[in-house]
This record gives sequence, C-alpha cells and structure tokens, in this order.
Amino acid sequence: MRPPVLIEEDDRVAALAAYDLVDTVPAPAFTQIVSLATRLFDVPTAFVSLVDRSRQIFHAKVGLDLCETDREVAFCSHTIAQRDTLVVLDATLDPRFCDNPLVVGPPYIRFYAGIPLVAPSGHAVGTLCLVDTRPHHGFSAADQTILRNLADLALDRMELRRLQVAERASHARFLQIASTSPNGIVCADAAGHITFWNDAAEGLFGYCATEAVGQSIDLVVPERMRRGHDGGLHRIAAGGEPRLLGKTVELPARHRDGTEFPIELSLSRWEEQGQPAFGAIIRDIRERRANEERLFRLAHLDPLTELPNRAVLRERLTEIVTAMRAVSVMMFDLDGFKEINDSHGHATGDAALKAMAARLLACVRPIDTVSRLGGDEFVLIMPDIGDPLRAAAVAEAIITAVAEPFEHAGQTLRVGTSVGIALAPAHGENADDLLSCADLALYQAKSEGRHCYRLFAPMLRERAQRTRTLRDELGRAVENDEFVLFYQPQVRMRDGALTGAEALIRWQHPERGLLAPGAFLDVLDKSRYAAQVGDWVLRTACRQAVAWRAAGAARFRIGVNLCSAQVQRGDLAETVQVALAESGLQADGLELEITENIVLRHDAQLVVALRNLREVGVGIAFDDYGTGYASLSLLKRFPLTRLKIDRSFVTGKLASHQDMTIVRAILQLGHGFKLDVIAEGIETEAEYTRLRTKGCQEGQGYLFGKPMPADIFANRFGLRIREDMPAALTAR
Repeated sequence: MRPPVLIEEDDRVAALAAYDLVDTVPAPAFTQIVSLATRLFDVPTAFVSLVDRSRQIFHAKVGLDLCETDREVAFCSHTIAQRDTLVVLDATLDPRFCDNPLVVGPPYIRFYAGIPLVAPSGHAVGTLCLVDTRPHHGFSAADQTILRNLADLALDRMELRRLQVAERASHARFLQIASTSPNGIVCADAAGHITFWNDAAEGLFGYCATEAVGQSIDLVVPERMRRGHDGGLHRIAAGGEPRLLGKTVELPARHRDGTEFPIELSLSRWEEQGQPAFGAIIRDIRERRANEERLFRLAHLDPLTELPNRAVLRERLTEIVTAMRAVSVMMFDLDGFKEINDSHGHATGDAALKAMAARLLACVRPIDTVSRLGGDEFVLIMPDIGDPLRAAAVAEAIITAVAEPFEHAGQTLRVGTSVGIALAPAHGENADDLLSCADLALYQAKSEGRHCYRLFAPMLRERAQRTRTLRDELGRAVENDEFVLFYQPQVRMRDGALTGAEALIRWQHPERGLLAPGAFLDVLDKSRYAAQVGDWVLRTACRQAVAWRAAGAARFRIGVNLCSAQVQRGDLAETVQVALAESGLQADGLELEITENIVLRHDAQLVVALRNLREVGVGIAFDDYGTGYASLSLLKRFPLTRLKIDRSFVTGKLASHQDMTIVRAILQLGHGFKLDVIAEGIETEAEYTRLRTKGCQEGQGYLFGKPMPADIFANRFGLRIREDMPAALTAR
C-alpha cells in the first residue's frame, strides 16, 4: 500500500497534468501577468513556476534565464506546501535557504515572495513568484493582497486552459468536467440550437437549463449583433467560417434582464452523427476586468493624481532617446508645499497636488508626458524639443501657472515651483543621465532663490560628484578623528587685550592636507554627521577654554558656531549644559554664534532653547548681521548679547560711504538694544582705528591673528599650560 504522502503527491501531479502546461510555450496572458508583477513591486524578476514531481519549470518569466531547476533547491517547493504567501526578505539570513545554490550562485536570490496556485481539486500545482537580488525591508499586507490578485488572474487563465485540454481529449470528458465547472458551458447543434447548458451558464445568463435547451444561441447574443458581421456564435453553429475556433476572445453578451456584460469565450467544434456541433466555454470577466484595470493603474499611474508614474516615465523616456529623438526633460517640485501640508493637513496637501497636476497638464502638448515621482516632485518630458529657448518658455509658463492661487475648503492657498531642465542629446543619451541632470539643475534653481528655472550645465555634475565624494569621506573623518579646531583671537578695541577666541573647524584630510571650512562645510551641514561634529566642536572648545582660563586668561570667552542640525534635534539647551558641566567651563565663558539661516529655519524652538541658556549665563551672538534679510524684530525676540559686523563691511571697504553707514547703524542698534558689538575682518590699523573711534567694543581679524592651532595660539598669547594642571583641562 502506498503511503498517504505519495498518494497525495500523485494526485497533485495529476492535477498539474490536467493543464498540459509543462514544457509548452506560455500564453501571452501569463507573460503579461509576470510583467505586471515586476512593475507593481519594482523587482527585476517574476515568474509563474510549475512544480512537477522532480523539477520546477519556469513557465512564464521576466528577468530570469533559467528554464527549470531541480525541485530540491526550489523555493517554490516550500511555497506549495502552504496556502499563504511565502516571504523571504533576505535569503542569506534564512537557515532554510542561506546555503541554497540559487542564493550563493546565479541568480543570487536575496528576496523572494511566492504564492501557491491552487487547482479546483485543492492541490497546489505551481506558484506566482517575485525575486530580487537585493534584500527587502518588508512585504506588507497590501503587497500580499496585490500578489494574491495577480495569482487569481493566473489561475483564471489556467482554468480556461484545463477545460480546453479536457475538450480536446474527449467530448465525454469535457461534458463531465463541464457539469461541475464554475465556467459557463454551452453546446449547440448545427441549426444553432442549444443542446447543453450547465449550472454556471444559468448563473451567467439568468436562464435555467430547461428554458435554454432547444432555444437559438441568439438567446445570449445582444440584439444589435445577432445578424451582424460579428455574430460569430450563430454562424459557427451553422457551419460558417470558423474564424473564432481555437481562440479565446472577448465579446459582449446579453443577460435575461436585457443588460449587456463582457464575456470571455473559447469555441470548439466537432461532429455529431455527421453534423457539425460546437461548444463554448464562457466566463463573466467583469470582475477580472475590474481587477486588471485596478492592477494596471497601480502599476502605471500615481494613485493620487492619476499621472503616469516613475516606471512609465522611464519607459517613455527610454523609447524616445533610443530612437535618437530630441527631448526636453524638466524636473520640478512645489515651493511652499510642506508648509501647506503641515499647516492645513494632508487632505489639503493632496488637493494641492491634484490642482497642480491639472495645471501642468494644461501647459503641455498631448504628446508630452507629465509624471509624478512622489511627494511634491513631478517630471515633464517633451519629445522632439531640444531647443533650450523653447524649453525655457514652457518652464516659465509652468512657473506662472503654478503660482496662481487656488481655492480649497474656503481657503485661498499658494505654492510656487522650481524647475530643472535637461536636454537630449546635449546633456545625456539615456533616461538615467537625463533625469539626473534635470535633478541637478532643479537643485541649482532651489538654491538660487526658488520660483525659477535653471538649465543643466556640466559644472553641476562636477559639483555633485564633489558632494558625493565628500559625503563618503566624512564618515571616515568622523571615525578617524580627522577634524581639528583652530582659534582666531578676539580683542578689546580700546587696548588690544585678548578677550576670547572663535573656534573654527578644519579638516586634516589624509590625502589633501588641511582643508578650510569652505572646502567641506556646506556638505557637512547637510550630512547625517552635522550634529555629531557640531557637538564635538562644542565639547572640544569648552575644554580648551577651561585650560586657557586656568593658564592665566581668567575671563577668556570661547565662541562656538551652531549648526542647523544641532537646533533641529530639539535638545540644544541640554547638550550645551552637558558640555559645560563635563568640561567645567562657567557659562559666561561660552558664546554661541547663530546665523540668519538657522534663525529663519528654527525660529520658535530656537528662541526657547536660547532663552534657557541665556538665563544660566551663556552668551548669544548674532553672526553676520546685516548681510541677509534678518528683521529688527529678531533683535527683540532673541536673547542676544552681541552683534557681529560681517567682514564684508569691514575688510578694505570702510572707505565706502555705504559700508560705513551700515557699520554705524549696527553700532547704534547694539547701543540701543544694550548689545555688545564685535567687528570681523579687521586687517589694517586704519580699519582698527576707525572702528574703535566709532565705538566698536571688540574686534577680530588678521590684524590680531589668523585662525591658528591651539598650541600656537597659546604661545602667542602666553597661555602656558602648567605641568600640575589636571589632564581633563589639557585634553584635545
């Protein structure tokens, strides 16, 4: 007696054989399904796998060169043993698969998601699978639902194939299966009269078998088609030209209540007593069409704006450049969108995105493609336009259209847009290069004030490469302690006495030597290391100030520049107080320098933190005051102790009436608000004398000393570290 497990496997293999799919060319429908799967899940590989007794056959596939594998190594052998989706996020971490030849060798599977394809008999005969060479972080319930819907489409096609195979094998076998089939089965004689009508056909058309048998096949054909050119059912039954035989077609059908609905039809013809007869396998495809439409939209359209998505954009752009046609690529995002989202909620933000999508479409030609990449980012591709002037004209029209106010829920709202433009073939010969160039141009437009467009230039790529290189090297610099502090002296103007120093970061690069802030600070400030390095500067400067106070400069004050990341983190006051406590520096020995950019980005939270620090005695200096758009109201709201006159108003320019007027105004503001004033960039005795005469209390600049390492600073100003001084005070 055969063991139950073997009997079960025999039944499963028999169920697979009923489809006659093994070692056959896949029908186009199966290839369409796996292609759709790669789009929906953004994976390189998807396939329909048939699991035979000893092997796995890849019946339909995308992104896979293999035709079959041994069943022993097949992931799908595990999948068919369960009813739910099998998900392996990283095969190298899964003990079932980490040593699998398909993981350690080609195709180097890391991610796998497969769902069993279950025959009506209840046997899993195959799978629908997704594969990637990189691990994934998750596969959500929504993802599993979409994969299940795709599997339903595959099973739908397989079931039609099973009935067609049964009909070919034996008419009697066909009728046996038809009696219990979930598909409508209708047979007719040579005169076009119905001879067989199964229960499923009753459900489809509303007529029971006793009502249908003997009636003309026209019973289910819409009246407008009964005698027309496409009335194929009646003509085939009458022995006409069998145009539809052996094919699966979609046609409209008529229900008993008169409504029309789409059906899928597979026709066969045979002889009965020397007379032609035919049978039709009929399926109601309304639900399938709706499912296919939904999956198509998921794969091709942005669900919010219904614009083509990133995958469609790349395909169309690739087609254009492959055909060597000119094309303009514009990338843009919405200026002010985040504020709308934060202030008015996501529903209003969604309404803004839809409104802007409609405006973009109104600005372009029917042959152009507007796509939403995600968030508030959009891309426009315009075939056959390689002229920068024509592209610029469209960009200006878009900027104007987007800037128009729009109404939502009784509110008048406004956004703007910045645009980056790239052209083919001038700027790139493939989709990735063109999108990258447009993105770089967009970044340039945003950095130059927004609400404008910029055309890609090669220097932007060079700048981006520099940024990428620096970003990669920053991590190494943090790990290897490659940053150092230099100190620039600050003096009292009336007698030149040392009052403190500003701590300035430098990078001791192992290949390029000592780098000034201008070579890396902009990249550092935008990197994930910004706050970490800022905290290191704060701690190191505080320890140095303690050492120099102990070495003789009892009232020495250290100035430390804050970065935006330290403020954004939300714990500025606590971080500064910990640095003071750990170093032993008194609060009045520290002065934090803030810039206009930090103030304007973090106004509310920064005010609270600085007030807390000011209450304990920390000084607050407004750096570069007068160079930007900072309003006088900032001097009232922020707990400032000092204004810094920017070097641009001092170095070599005090002879200018305009610069001197600005300097006098800042000095008067300082006096009026009871704030000290320090001037940067003093390089000559004349500048020093003039500023001192005008009442400037302190100065900083090359006249008093360039930024220098701590040991040189100490030697220059006689700050000798005593041998008995605690090690904590002399630490780097």
